[in-house]
Amino acid sequence: MGKTPIAVLVIVSALTCTTPALGQDTELGRLREEMKQVQRSYEERMQALEKRLSEAEARAGKAEQSAAQAETAAGAASQRSTQSAFNPAISLILQGTWARSSQDPNNFVITGFVPSGGEVGPPRRSFGLGETELTFTANIDPYFRGVAIAALTPDNQVEVEEAYFQTLALPAGFTLKAGRFLSGVGYQNEIHQHAWDFQDAPLPYKAFLGNRFRQDGVQLRWVAPTPLFLEMGAELGSGGSFPGSDQNKNGASAAALLAHLGGDIGESYAWRAGVSYLRASASNRAFSDVDSVGGVVTNSFSGSSRMWIVDGILKWAPNGNSSNSHLKLQGEYFHVRQNGALTYDDTAQAAPQFGTALTDYFRTVQSGWYAQTVYQFMPRWRLGYRYDALKRGTVDIGIVANGLGPTAADFPLLANHHPTRHTGMLDFSPTEFSRLRLQFAADKSRLGVTDNQVFLQYIHSLGPHGAHRF
Repeated sequence: MGKTPIAVLVIVSALTCTTPALGQDTELGRLREEMKQVQRSYEERMQALEKRLSEAEARAGKAEQSAAQAETAAGAASQRSTQSAFNPAISLILQGTWARSSQDPNNFVITGFVPSGGEVGPPRRSFGLGETELTFTANIDPYFRGVAIAALTPDNQVEVEEAYFQTLALPAGFTLKAGRFLSGVGYQNEIHQHAWDFQDAPLPYKAFLGNRFRQDGVQLRWVAPTPLFLEMGAELGSGGSFPGSDQNKNGASAAALLAHLGGDIGESYAWRAGVSYLRASASNRAFSDVDSVGGVVTNSFSGSSRMWIVDGILKWAPNGNSSNSHLKLQGEYFHVRQNGALTYDDTAQAAPQFGTALTDYFRTVQSGWYAQTVYQFMPRWRLGYRYDALKRGTVDIGIVANGLGPTAADFPLLANHHPTRHTGMLDFSPTEFSRLRLQFAADKSRLGVTDNQVFLQYIHSLGPHGAHRF
């Protein structure tokens, strides 16, 4: 474009020089007028280009300014993120129930099995609070993560449910956890109550683990670098909770081993199976009973419990999409042996001078299992059924076998009974943060009676909450 005026001048000059001066005034005027028009057009185009250039420079300046502001804001955000990176995430779980039962929940027992001393029976009648959890969790540094969970129980007690640290950077698939934590034995034991598919725990958990088994100790897990999910773990702890007891001695009083294997079957199925072993020691683990004439008796067990648990779970979701519908099958089998000594003490009766304190061997071989299915038949709605069963097996009481005085009638809690329970539920989850549940159960935990139960339960989650287990 810069060469156009020069070319025009050259042409005009040439024409002027070669055109005769006489008789050519008209042609010369026309050419001069054309030259002026070309110059005006050129000037207009130059002005337009200069305007566009100025506008482009202005936009570029604004873009640079915006980029600088964005960079400053990003830097500030990064600084804020760095400053708050290790602040704990806080969450709260709210639970509550309305309950109706045909038997008094305050008298709940599982006949035929040694009481844990902390059985969680049906919720109290009418309205009541469930277990409320307050959780703090954060990365401590690049190497450790910390978790603390405080629980407010329905009877207004505050307890530390879990408080542990966990490693983040151990090599070769290892993870170390230490503190107070829910043991990794079985499948459901590590799952917090608000994430259960039913309002209460299966009967084997109540009878053999006191609802859930907690460890004050250390746990090491290893995930193998294999196509199938393969996990192995071991635990050592103080064994202060049932089936163990607080012994106030050096060393570990409980140990556990666990192994899990899982994988996918096509796009629609996923599975996991596991086996666990738990050994716990007890010293004077007491429970109260009533003898054949109505007197109060304090029994205490000292010895060891050995438990094997086999668990399995199968999940189905069409093409892996569980948002509309999915099905879950879950079950566990428990085999438990206790071996030690039982002390029978009725000296607390009204006439202690006639009371006795007798000690002899105590051995049991018992088992139990449950199976459940939960089906989400449409978004937000689920339907579930669970069957629990306990087998009393062998209960060998040396005090009775050796004829020391008390008979089997003086141990009514250990009477020959095989508890069962049928449970059905329907729940609705408006969002992932809330759930409403209706549950029915026919509970035959107590000898000779059936407790017909109806529960309405709500569960609400406030704040960030980690993903639940497979």
